[in-house]
Amino acid sequence: AYRPERDRERSGKLARLHDLLDEILARGDRLLIFSQFTEMASLLQQYIQEQFAVPTLYLHGGVPGKKRMQMVTQFQAEDGPPVFLLSLKAGGTGLNLTRANHVFHFDRWWNPAVEDQATDRAFRIGQTKNVLVHKFVCQGTLEEKIDAMIAEKKALAEQIIGSGESWLTEMSTSDLRELVRLRQAAYAE
Repeated sequence: AYRPERDRERSGKLARLHDLLDEILARGDRLLIFSQFTEMASLLQQYIQEQFAVPTLYLHGGVPGKKRMQMVTQFQAEDGPPVFLLSLKAGGTGLNLTRANHVFHFDRWWNPAVEDQATDRAFRIGQTKNVLVHKFVCQGTLEEKIDAMIAEKKALAEQIIGSGESWLTEMSTSDLRELVRLRQAAYAE
């Protein structure tokens, strides 16, 4: 059975989210919370509404297109709800949610591009505030391994894509000679 106080004591993520929401909502800021698990997002919606007495939208794959757009319009309104929960897949692309200046990834997705696309919902034309991104990871769990894998993927991508042609200018003369030197197998009979 769902019991907010007990659940917060047993979940480090929920306890941390609660503390952050206390601060964020007190300042009048708005936030997006992404989760890949629809059941978790449903529980979070219930928890937030009960603990903070604020309306909380929840967009998932089962929401029809017309209703999706109504939810976006509602969130973007001056007096709209401060919290918008989104499933990572349904809410990760094609939405402009610039009223939010906090983005939470309650659980990690193995593909960093999917998370980045979701985060970009708040980083759009029209955003007037700094956006803070919060990624929750529990130590000693599969999530921690996924987080490490994501960091490795991003570092590798940065090495390959981010460096452009600068790697050539950073090579020593002997490294350049080795690069262009033909191996014996290339010219041996």
